[in-house]
Amino acid sequence: MVYSDIGIDLGTASVLVFIRGKGVVLKEPSVVAFDRDTNRIKAIGEEARLMLGRTPGNIVAVRPLRHGVVSDYTVTEKMLKYFIQKAIGKKSFRKPRISVCVPSGVTEVEKKAVEDATYAAGAREVAIIEEPIAAAIGAGIDISKPCGNMIVDIGGGTSDIAVISLGGTVVSTSIKIAGDDFDESIVKHMRKKHNMLIGERTAEDLKIKIGTAFKRPEVEYLDVRGLNLVTGLPRTVKVSSEETEEALRETTSQVVEAIHSVLERTPPELAADIADRGIVLTGGGSLLRGLEDLIAYKTGINTMTAEDPMTAVAIGTGKFVEFLSGTPETGVE
Repeated sequence: MVYSDIGIDLGTASVLVFIRGKGVVLKEPSVVAFDRDTNRIKAIGEEARLMLGRTPGNIVAVRPLRHGVVSDYTVTEKMLKYFIQKAIGKKSFRKPRISVCVPSGVTEVEKKAVEDATYAAGAREVAIIEEPIAAAIGAGIDISKPCGNMIVDIGGGTSDIAVISLGGTVVSTSIKIAGDDFDESIVKHMRKKHNMLIGERTAEDLKIKIGTAFKRPEVEYLDVRGLNLVTGLPRTVKVSSEETEEALRETTSQVVEAIHSVLERTPPELAADIADRGIVLTGGGSLLRGLEDLIAYKTGINTMTAEDPMTAVAIGTGKFVEFLSGTPETGVE
């Protein structure tokens, strides 16, 4: 039986590394801070994330992946090398076999960039897997059966929606609307309604603490600090969860529309299976409160979030080669 040593969920917001027999051993933000003057990397991961929006002119904190695609090849390669070494230790004598997942809509050129970066980071063999397949395996769905399963993976940069049957994707779409866009919507709302400028990290904090995609019976409040655009001085504003629902409405409705378009293109037999089995949400973006209620309300299909949505893709990526080798129908030895 063929096994993959390492599974990597190469996300726009964070990178997760799954090692066979150990589970998810590393989860860090996909952020790299480097010195523009010397072109040397200062920090990678959590350390670099803390620098976002707080660096002097010569140090830049960047995300080398944009919307699930490599936007800076060299930095991605260095980041991958760092995470692989951190996960397996520098004393590893054999080069690992690595499975990496990518959004379902990426081009062959983009896939090749991920593959090359993984080889350059020290892989012996590389397998590229589509995100919805990995998410379904990681969520514990048996995708080898001739039965329709709908998976909605909402990451940091992309949302992947797919109907899976017999181990393959029947209908899928990938939209560049996800967790980062939720944050951006909150930043825009604060500027428009309160004349106040807030950073990405503050917006994310607000989304996590009181953000909601569906009207809730109880209203929650949070004090948000930012910069008054009129006076140019720091100020604090009390924001309600109702406001976040209003701010996020446009972005969440785009995700719902994408789900709707996939359902429209789904063969009737599989659509009947989905109506029966429901829609499964994975990815960090699915943790936004009220999102499953909104999808269920708009589609009329029962919607549930996977047990551990953040790690589902990483686990599925690591188990993918196992899944292939364990299915005689695929003919993979």
